[in-house]
Amino acid sequence: MKNKLLFSVFVYFIILVLLSLGFWQLYRLSWKLDLINQIENSLKIDPVELQNVEKKNYLRIKTSGQIDFEKQIYLYNLNETGKPGFEVINPIKVGNEDYLINRGWISFDQKNKPEINVVDQKNIIGTLMLQTKSSSFKPKNEVDKNYWFTLDREDILKFTGKNFSKYIIYLNGNYENPRPRVITAKISNNHKKYAITWFSMAISILLIYLYFRKKNY
Repeated sequence: MKNKLLFSVFVYFIILVLLSLGFWQLYRLSWKLDLINQIENSLKIDPVELQNVEKKNYLRIKTSGQIDFEKQIYLYNLNETGKPGFEVINPIKVGNEDYLINRGWISFDQKNKPEINVVDQKNIIGTLMLQTKSSSFKPKNEVDKNYWFTLDREDILKFTGKNFSKYIIYLNGNYENPRPRVITAKISNNHKKYAITWFSMAISILLIYLYFRKKNY
């Protein structure tokens, strides 16, 4: 009798955990849908002057500034077709504030080529994006070789001697080298599928348990 009670407690505990995971995914689904809606609305708005607006994620902006090409950062990444290369990132001074500007992707052989540094600094159109936390699973930056895997804040401070806004400017426009990233609201959203999976597992275990209990208790 004691073993049956412990088994029942264990089964109900597993079901409770699976239900909790399902409801968590529903919460994440609601959050993700709100985020997608926010991005879509932001991308529809005409660019606003960076120095005259409250900064927020995915805000389209226009500005001018002084780009520092001496402290140019080459961040390893894949392009839209999966080809490896670098995203070119520069410090830029806008008024009294320092930003990083992501100018887009280049192939490995274009690194340090002068033709990649042609940009209209007086007419910058871009999208603000909040810098995300660096993944601990990525390799360490080879700062001395200017070969980066993450935009680690401490490494950037050592490399440039400056602290930057938590927002990165992603350059927009018809540039070819580097080719700017296309910012869209098409982001991964599998939370509904995950929620159905967890709820299905909980129901399946409950039905199996009830059948087993009917046969053996």
